Amino acid sequence: MAVAVRPATEADVPAILDVYNYEIVNGWATFDIEPQSLEERLEWFRTIRPPHFVVVAVDGDDVVGWGCLRSFHERAAYRFTAQNSVFIHQDHRGRGIGKAIMAWLIEQGRESGFHSIMAGISQDNPGSDRLHASFGFELIGTEHEVGYKFKRWLDVAWWQLML
Repeated sequence: MAVAVRPATEADVPAILDVYNYEIVNGWATFDIEPQSLEERLEWFRTIRPPHFVVVAVDGDDVVGWGCLRSFHERAAYRFTAQNSVFIHQDHRGRGIGKAIMAWLIEQGRESGFHSIMAGISQDNPGSDRLHASFGFELIGTEHEVGYKFKRWLDVAWWQLML
């Protein structure tokens, strides 16, 4: 089946939560360390307003990944810069879903008037590094040992795409 990317709705939030909570418990892509409740994820979803947005990748009726462009910083001078996130369901990785989501985020980011997109990537996530590099993101710096998860210190590399 072909995967489609579309804007997320509140009805997608339980599936978004499942993908995100899996990564909290098992992976490095988020520095959250406690699984979230549905109420917490609904609150997060409701705070993302245009020009920021959340999208899902669907295979039939199943959400197999999600992504978002959200505020990079709250101060007004940052309003033309967004920060992205891309999460893929653990059973659907390696199928090009991340690329489909990333392409959608970049295109919609351009249409929304953003000047650049930032990505903070844990350095135990080489797949995300490769994904961002393949879309022209450039590595601009690394924060050393800023996160502590699974009994180890983690670096965060910052990547930027100029639109």
